Amino acid sequence: MKGENSPTLYTQRLVLRRFTPADREALLDIYGDREVNTFLPWFPISTLEEADALFAARYEAAYRQPGGYRYALCRRADDRPIGYLHLEGEGAHDFGYALLRPFWGRGYATEAGRAVLEWARADGVPFVTATHDRQNPASGRVMQRLGMAYCYSYREQWQPKDLPVVFRLYQLNFTCPEDWVYRGYWEQYPEHFVEAGL
Repeated sequence: MKGENSPTLYTQRLVLRRFTPADREALLDIYGDREVNTFLPWFPISTLEEADALFAARYEAAYRQPGGYRYALCRRADDRPIGYLHLEGEGAHDFGYALLRPFWGRGYATEAGRAVLEWARADGVPFVTATHDRQNPASGRVMQRLGMAYCYSYREQWQPKDLPVVFRLYQLNFTCPEDWVYRGYWEQYPEHFVEAGL
């Protein structure tokens, strides 16, 4: 990564910006909703103090790094976070997001994802991966709309929830050869396979 850490981006309906300490109530709403967090790798939070700690650990610390992509998704109308979008700068370059339930099915994740992926490509990220629980196919459809292609599936004993989950990995290459596939999860988890028809 060569650019600024999480610079503000604008789309037709959204402002993508850094989270700030003033977003503690929005963070509690997003990370505290059990349904929103069903397919996410952490337990819901329940207090503003937990929201403060989450901001410090997950966002404030990340923003001190030389580059990165950790965004609050805000509607232009009110600048209040309705979700988040992250893209890891190293390793698998994992892309992930979550939205509050009232904003599901409106194309916000796709709209925000396109803006961040465009920035990441310009910033020199060579490829991006994203995974979703097989029981959450709607997330896979967002990945497809962003131009990602299904590569393989693997079973993981997911922590800290300690649940067996089959994840599907999608990938979008920028500077890597078109047919190159990130094999990190394939090699890490012994139960891996390619599902037909995806």
